[in-house]
Amino acid sequence: MCIGGDHLKNRLEELRKLNGIKQEELALALEVSRQTIGSLENGRYNPSILLAYKIARFFNLSIEDIFIYEEE
Repeated sequence: MCIGGDHLKNRLEELRKLNGIKQEELALALEVSRQTIGSLENGRYNPSILLAYKIARFFNLSIEDIFIYEEE
């Protein structure tokens, strides 16, 4: 989702695959649907701040390590 030319990219798919985790497994751990994980990974959806924290905590990283904000 782009807001006024700004983009929020993320490393979710990369991190998930590096850790050998399926979309379904990550969805279960984060209490969201597999479709939500897919939408996050392909940039169709930006997470709520709560979900971003849950994702960061799951991978033991900071939010900034996972989500990359880009201004146009």
